[in-house]
Amino acid sequence: MTASINTVTGPISPDQLGRTLMHEHIFVEYGGPSAGMCEPGFAFDEVAAACFDFAAQTRACGVTSLVDPTTFDLGRNIPLLAEVAARTGLAIICCTGIYNTGTYVRLRERLGGRPEAVAGLFIRELSEGIGTTGVKAGIIKAVTGADEIEDEEQELLLAAAAAAVQTGAPITTHTEGLRGEEQQSILVNAGVPAHRIIIGHSCLATDFAYHRRIIEGGSYLGFDRFGMPGMPDEVRAAALLRLLEAGYASRLVVSHDSVWHWVGGPTMGTGSCRYWKPTNFFERVIPMLKQGGATDEQILSVLDENPRRFFAGEPA
Repeated sequence: MTASINTVTGPISPDQLGRTLMHEHIFVEYGGPSAGMCEPGFAFDEVAAACFDFAAQTRACGVTSLVDPTTFDLGRNIPLLAEVAARTGLAIICCTGIYNTGTYVRLRERLGGRPEAVAGLFIRELSEGIGTTGVKAGIIKAVTGADEIEDEEQELLLAAAAAAVQTGAPITTHTEGLRGEEQQSILVNAGVPAHRIIIGHSCLATDFAYHRRIIEGGSYLGFDRFGMPGMPDEVRAAALLRLLEAGYASRLVVSHDSVWHWVGGPTMGTGSCRYWKPTNFFERVIPMLKQGGATDEQILSVLDENPRRFFAGEPA
């Protein structure tokens, strides 16, 4: 188990996390990032300025840390993350992992055709650093699609599990539909402690029994898409309230899956994305939860205590 957490500006202890959003993307560029987005210049400076503004708004809500699970094939931009963290004081935890199975297959072949080599890359990024940046990843991202977990996705989950077992790093997942139980089963059977796993995007489901089975299996649920178009926050909040009422406050983490700058994508906080921003939980969702009976203690748990406990490796 790791005694400290790798952030883009250096290691911190779990007690230093404070209020934490567990799934936000500062920068996304599919297949990127392109060179102009990673070095000082007009494009970088313009993007950085917009991200500084979102960071300041987030800090004003009391947030001191966030997890950015942007994989390299989604545009993981270490220079930008480091600049945002240094300028704003946010502790930013970046990830290792792969988003797209096509990327995984190409990387696996380039590394000799064995999944173990991909696990070795994850381990290096967690323990030695990402490329030549000196920045170490602090969490592993694992991804599956909606219909079924395909062979390559299972390989990718097992590579993530191998890296987690060797390094003690935790895992956060991307899941769609109702694949969370399968993700949990594959990872746990490969040796990952259940309490070191967040089943992400669990708020896409409203099935209480499904949520309860994952929690009783020992993992955390990520209610991490508040504000995202496609489902009203009232629906997400109602599902979260039911879990709080059932006594599961210690197994929930929250976020927005927001993208502060998405190359070729929508602009956060405008139009149909007007609520999709990293302050939405504090501005709109907490009042919904309190109106539904949630206590300050429960809200403190999902925002402060659970991220600390998760990264510290403490069972809930």
